[in-house]
Amino acid sequence: MRPAVYAYQSVQEQRENADTLPCAVTTPLDGSTDMSSNESLKEDVNTHFEFGENWAAYSASIDQRRILEAEAALQQFLSASDIAGRTFLDLGSGSGIHSLAALNLGAKTVTAVDIDPHSVATTRRTLEEHAGSNGYECLLGNVFDLPLDEDAKFDIVYSWGVLHHTGDMWSAIEKAIERVRPGGKLIIAIYLKTRFCGFWKAEKKLFTRAPKVLRWPIVGIYCALSLLRVLFSGKNPIKHMTEYSNYRGMSWIHDCIDWLGGYPYESASAAEITRFVENRGGKLEKSIGTTPSIGLLGAGCAEYLFRCRDAPDLSQRNEFTKTHGTHG
Repeated sequence: MRPAVYAYQSVQEQRENADTLPCAVTTPLDGSTDMSSNESLKEDVNTHFEFGENWAAYSASIDQRRILEAEAALQQFLSASDIAGRTFLDLGSGSGIHSLAALNLGAKTVTAVDIDPHSVATTRRTLEEHAGSNGYECLLGNVFDLPLDEDAKFDIVYSWGVLHHTGDMWSAIEKAIERVRPGGKLIIAIYLKTRFCGFWKAEKKLFTRAPKVLRWPIVGIYCALSLLRVLFSGKNPIKHMTEYSNYRGMSWIHDCIDWLGGYPYESASAAEITRFVENRGGKLEKSIGTTPSIGLLGAGCAEYLFRCRDAPDLSQRNEFTKTHGTHG
C-alpha cells in the first residue's frame, strides 16, 4: 500500500430536472453538514482508483498524432492566440498530454499538478520527451491544498475530468475558481448526472477495492457491451476503437478502465455547474456535450468554458449556499 500523500512537493522530491436525479451533492460550505467521512477521499490517494498507473500505461502511445488531437481539443475552447503568452494551470495533469498541448500552443508557463505520484512522473516524462526542459513545472499536490503560493493566480485554469474524482467535487471546483486571475478562463469537464449514477458509484468503489486479477473480467464484459452498443448503432466497432484517438488524443481501452475504476465519483447537471460557477463570479462562454445520456453504460463529461470576473460578493454567495447548498 502506498503511503498517504499529505505533503506536497515536486516530483524530484518525491453543468433541468437535475434535482430529481441521484448523486447531487448538497453539502453547505458553512460547515453545517459533517464532512469527516469524505476527508480520507479528499486527502489520501490510496482511497482512489490508480489513475496514475492507467495514465502511465497510456502515455506509451503518445505520438505526434495524439498530441495534435489534444491541441485541437484545447482549441475547441481557446485559440492559440488566447493561450499564447498566458499562464496555464493544469489541475489533474494525468499523462501530461494537455499540459504539452498548452505549451505547444504558446503558453508562457504551464504548472501541472496531480495528487498521484505516477501521474506527476508521467507528466514530467511526457513534457521532457516532447517539450524539452523549459516553461513548465510538475508538482505533486492536492487541489484542496495546492503546493503553490496562496496568492498564485493563472490566466487559464484547466481541469478535464478530474474534479469529480476528488471526494468533494463542489469544494474542488471552488478551489479551481479561486486560482483564476480576474478576467481569466476556467475550463472544466464534469460527469453529467444520469439515473444510473448510484449504480456506477457503487461499481467504481468495488472495482477500486478489488484485486487486480478480479478486475479484468469486469473490463472484458464492459468492453464487449460497449462494442455491442456501437455495433447496434450501425457503426463499425473496430473503426470506433482505432479512431478513438481522434477524441482528445485518448485511448479507448484506457478510457474504459478509467471509467470502471474512476473512484471517488460525483456528477452534476449542466444547470448545476453553470449556476455554481456563475454564483462565484464566472460567466459561461461555451459548453459542449451537456445533454445527458441514459447512463446505462456510463456518463459522459460535459465541458465548460467560463470567464472569471472579479471576486463575487461572498455575503450573497454564502446566503445562497445556506438556502440551496453548494450546487446552487
